This record gives sequence, structure tokens and C-alpha cells, in this order.
Amino acid sequence: MSIQKTPEKNSILFVWLNNYAGILLKTPSKTLAIDPVDVKPKALQNVDAILITHEHYDHLDPRLIVEIQKETNCTIIADAASTKKLQHAIPNDKLQEVKPGSEIKIGEVTVKAEKSNHPAQAPVTYIITSEDQVKVYHTADSLPFPELAKLGQKEKFDVVFCTVGIAPSATPQTGFEIAWLTKPQVAVPYHTATTASQKEFAELLKKELPRTACLIPEQNKIYQVSKRK
Repeated sequence: MSIQKTPEKNSILFVWLNNYAGILLKTPSKTLAIDPVDVKPKALQNVDAILITHEHYDHLDPRLIVEIQKETNCTIIADAASTKKLQHAIPNDKLQEVKPGSEIKIGEVTVKAEKSNHPAQAPVTYIITSEDQVKVYHTADSLPFPELAKLGQKEKFDVVFCTVGIAPSATPQTGFEIAWLTKPQVAVPYHTATTASQKEFAELLKKELPRTACLIPEQNKIYQVSKRK
């Protein structure tokens, strides 16, 4: 699903694409797709970059990535294992490998890779900072880890995507722990096939972290999040 409109000043738009970590994110000037699977290529015909967190089937579909890249000439940013799977099919100048600490600019949008606590070869999470400094943290299907507290203090996230199911050991509780550590303005429960897990996450958030708003997304709907005031 493409996002035709432009976000308001100091805001971003996003769409949840699947039951996993697939997100389409739009800033005032750029459109980024993160871990797109189970979508049709035409839904991502206007992307400037695709970010891949790790090589698992619910995060990386090499055929889809290759097809979208050919159609859009977008940049592919990927962890080491996903890069290896894509390196013979994506032009060298369009494929950028990242590891925790890597930082890449897509125009005026900054993409920074961070650690991930997930059983994959070399998984990463991504901090995306828009032109007007809206900060989005895409945690893929990571479980919580202690360094998230420092990241939250440093970055002051506007929105954090929190896994609440499907992935190994992931639950509404572990998703809540990510929100608790990062303390964003808005927490989004995703990577689940059930609304029950999202609602359980929302109840934990309301009880334990009332200053953080919960946005329970539906697939293929457009949402806007504004910069923390």
C-alpha cells in the first residue's frame, strides 16, 4: 500500500504491512519500507529505501526485494546475512551492509543500526530520524535488552514498534519491557496475528507506563505520529 499524502510538519506516516515487522514509513521527503514480506511489489512502488533487519523468512523475501529494487532503483540497507543473500542480485552501489553502530543517510533522513536480541545470524534494529527530527525505533522482533534504557534516554523516541508475539519467546510482556526501557511517546504493538496480544500489551502500558500512549495498528491503514513536544 503506497502512502499518497505527505505527513504534517514534525510528523511521520506509517502503515503496518503484515503480521510481522513489515512497516511502510513516510517522512516529508522519503518513503522507507522495513522488512516487507507478504506484500505485492506495486504496493511499494515509490520507496526510496528498503531496510532489512535479518534473514528469517518473515523479514526477508529476496525475490520481492529484487523486484522492487529493479522497479524503483531504491537503496537496500541490510544486515550481514541478508546482504549475503542479496549480493548477487542487487547492484553493488545499491546494497549497503550494516551492523550495530552503522549510520546511513537517505537524503536528509538518517538510518542507524543498533543491536537486536533475536536468534538470527547478525540481526539489527533500526533508529530512523526524519528531516525534522521525528525519531522512530523499529525493533524488528527483538526481545528486550539492557542497552535499550540508554538508547531511550539518549534518543527520546517518538514511536517505538514493540514485538508482542510469533517470534521466539516474544509476548505482550516482553513487548511491554521494550516500551518500559525506551519510554517513547507512542508505543506500537506489532509482530502478532492476534488482537488479544495487542490489547494485553495496551493494558500493561496503561497500568505501568501511563505517559506512553499505545497505538494498536490495523494492517494497511495509515497512521500519523507527531514529534514529542
